[in-house]
Amino acid sequence: MEQRTARLTLLIDPKKKATFEQLCKQDDVTPSQMVRKLIRDYIELKLGDNWRDEVFTDPGQE
Repeated sequence: MEQRTARLTLLIDPKKKATFEQLCKQDDVTPSQMVRKLIRDYIELKLGDNWRDEVFTDPGQE
């Protein structure tokens, strides 16, 4: 389970940012929520359905 947050800073073209924010608003989600979803989807694409086991397992508990 996720316990802490970390800041991710990125640079994006202002027109793309405005379009992204507008689309998020249409879907009733914040841009942060959508970015987190996109990151989760990407991790799952690369690591598979059980990625949470790999990412959130504490190496000291094995």
